Amino acid sequence: MTKTELISAVAEKTDSTKKDAEAAVNAIVSTITDALVEGDKVSIVGFGTFEVRNRKEKQVINPQTKEKMTAPASKAPAFKAGQTLKNAVNK
Repeated sequence: MTKTELISAVAEKTDSTKKDAEAAVNAIVSTITDALVEGDKVSIVGFGTFEVRNRKEKQVINPQTKEKMTAPASKAPAFKAGQTLKNAVNK
């Protein structure tokens, strides 16, 4: 499902316009993004948890040159599905 399809589905389920649904979807995505940038965790009960995980610096090999390199430490967004979502997917 693309973002456009999500907006259409939200508009249909909430009996609102696509413009209002788009504003709602954009607000949710923006709010979650802002929270992750601040280092906060976002938990939606029954759905899951969004968080930022720290990756350590590590040695990697360039597949073209076979040269060893160091990949710098970084942060990565992560999502862990909640039990209700897991159960719904596994039905």
